[in-house]
Amino acid sequence: MYEHGIISMKFIEVAQAFQNLEQEPSRIGMTKILAQLFAQSSNSEIQIICYLSQGSLFPAYLDVQFQIAQKGMVAIIAELAGKPESVIQADFKEMGDIGLVVQKEWTQDTCDLTVHQVYETLIEIAHICGTGSTEKKSAHLRALLKQVDSLSAKFIVRIVAKTLRLGFSDMTVLDALSWMETGDKTLSKDLEAAYNVCADLGLVAHTMKDEGIKGITSMHIKVGIPIRPAAAERLTSAKAVIERLGHCVAQPKLDGFRVQVHVKKTETKTDVHFFSRNMLDMSDMFPDLKKIVSQLPVSSLICEGEAIVYDEETESFLPFQQTVKRKRKHDVDQMSVDMPLRLYLFDILYLDGKSLLDETHKTRRIILNDVVKHQNTDALQIVEEKPFSKAQDLEDYFLLNIQAGLEGLVVKREDATYQPGKRNFNWIKLKREAHGSLIDTVDVVILGYYGGRGKRAKFGIGAFLVGIYNPEKEQFQTVAKVGTGMSDDEWKDLKKRCEHIKLQHQPKNVSCVKDLYPDVWVSPELVCVVKSDEITLSPAHTAGKTEGHPGYALRFPRFVSYRSDKSAQDATSIQELKHLYAQQKIQS
Repeated sequence: MYEHGIISMKFIEVAQAFQNLEQEPSRIGMTKILAQLFAQSSNSEIQIICYLSQGSLFPAYLDVQFQIAQKGMVAIIAELAGKPESVIQADFKEMGDIGLVVQKEWTQDTCDLTVHQVYETLIEIAHICGTGSTEKKSAHLRALLKQVDSLSAKFIVRIVAKTLRLGFSDMTVLDALSWMETGDKTLSKDLEAAYNVCADLGLVAHTMKDEGIKGITSMHIKVGIPIRPAAAERLTSAKAVIERLGHCVAQPKLDGFRVQVHVKKTETKTDVHFFSRNMLDMSDMFPDLKKIVSQLPVSSLICEGEAIVYDEETESFLPFQQTVKRKRKHDVDQMSVDMPLRLYLFDILYLDGKSLLDETHKTRRIILNDVVKHQNTDALQIVEEKPFSKAQDLEDYFLLNIQAGLEGLVVKREDATYQPGKRNFNWIKLKREAHGSLIDTVDVVILGYYGGRGKRAKFGIGAFLVGIYNPEKEQFQTVAKVGTGMSDDEWKDLKKRCEHIKLQHQPKNVSCVKDLYPDVWVSPELVCVVKSDEITLSPAHTAGKTEGHPGYALRFPRFVSYRSDKSAQDATSIQELKHLYAQQKIQS
């Protein structure tokens, strides 16, 4: 396909591969299709294809929107097909997929545009702004679609509409890069390690193509590209924590935005980035914190903390539902005055050109204190930390934090290094003490909903199916059917949210028994918090289900809130649910 890096791949080849991926049910089959596509691409093309396969133009942390609404897309396709908008709208209502609509209405079967030509045009469309931008974007997209075949048009439109959803995760892409090189997954761990410290799939792919595994094992932290955050396991008693860790340190668990802060200073400017838990760049939302962090005496820095709204009058933290109001793109300056944030740092990962990932927690804590010690503002602090060796002492500290209105504790091993992208018992969340029941919350993903009956018939929704993520199978597995905990207005709001992500068919990465099929499937994107009385074993649910073991289910689940700061893959994992179930039984 290419020689000495000459760019020659046609976009129609990518579209055909995407079509094959869409029709392939097995993960290993998708891995092979991707590997073949990667093998045929040049160094620059593979980077682009990685981004496009994720339905984006750039790394996932840069959430670029095309700003072309559904109505505008219908108008574009109507003009392209020479048909009334009402006909196209009817097609869309029937098919539920704007990509299938354009594929049906646009019958051209040739496309000479290269991957780069399509990509550069899409970037140009995304960057159009200002007066008349909507009309200009539409004109550019129409011109692009006229130059491609119907299959290519299908995937281009889906990328623009943010509805590509080919059904595989980042890990499948990494496996495919290994498969491209060796014909198996032997290099996957090295590729994952590189991705964990530099969360840019396209850059990892480009490095693999250009420099091979030697380049991958040499990849390092880059300020401005997020590090995949470490995650905590969960136990339900101070006794269980001490039995697991022995001597440890505990920090209050604040219910705010978990942020990864990047600072890079040069002679001419200071760049500050705030990345969310799911690695989206939220920098523009925090001008108040940006100003404070930029004054730290560093040349480069990556640290982690919780940004949370603090009420000066009551001297208390506001709940997450209030803090989340700061997550906005408009009236940001006024919100920073009305709802000022405090940033509580709890870890440091990089300082002045040096990675600190391999240093122990104890050492990193000393370094963090040294960086922040000269700051004299309440808006930037280091989270409190206390050492413990006895369960009763840890229990007392836990109850003190609960009484103060906090979620609980995060307990850490002092000798542990920082392990990006890993969830393990180096960190343990202690949120509630449970005696034979789960008096706690679980983060779940909404998978679909059921039509309403009785009073809820007018809402068109009466219950919804939720699941958790199984990273080993790259699959969402069902764990509960939720029908309580919402007001009438919240049911209406959920229906609207689901309308934007509803699907015609069951997603490939969702495991569900037929008896639980919802009336409407949705793309697994919405994360919410549910409270449950306990975790039970259930043959009806697929979470953790094997041939010799029933699945896990939540008994009497109630909706609590949404978690817009979490991606679907950041929801409670099957491993975490198993630990909660085991601990629940120990205490019963």
